[in-house]
Amino acid sequence: MSTLQPVTDQDLYRLAEEVGQGARAAGWRIVTAESCTAGWIAKALTDVPGSSAWLDSGYVTYSNTAKIRDVGVLPQTLSEHGAVSEETVREMANGALRATGVEMAIAVSGIAGPDGGTAGKPVGTVWFAVATPEERGAAAVCDCRQFTGDREQVRRQSVSYALR
Repeated sequence: MSTLQPVTDQDLYRLAEEVGQGARAAGWRIVTAESCTAGWIAKALTDVPGSSAWLDSGYVTYSNTAKIRDVGVLPQTLSEHGAVSEETVREMANGALRATGVEMAIAVSGIAGPDGGTAGKPVGTVWFAVATPEERGAAAVCDCRQFTGDREQVRRQSVSYALR
């Protein structure tokens, strides 16, 4: 479980700058597929001047319908594993890559609270995926974190973690 660490707008800006520098140096463009952060990762990235050189687009796939329609998450994945799962964020990231043809996707889905948690997936559970196209020799790397705090704190920590 991650302990509550205040995440400021300045922290997010600094992290977004670092992501942009890395993407620019590699000649890569980025797409985001976001659920619980609802576009906040893309917002942080676009706060950086010149981000249009390396940020392609962002999908806010808050509902299961949007996850299926916009980034190709399989209905079976959602019914078997739920929206907050490794399988779902993997499909979100890979679907965003397929839809855009860019070099990197960042996907996130979680339970920000204050309700919606279960014993197996309590409030603060957030899954992340970073994917690159298969032909580049990499697949989605997924990770789960358990954040503490209120809804905004969980979301801020999620954006920070995704950018790191």
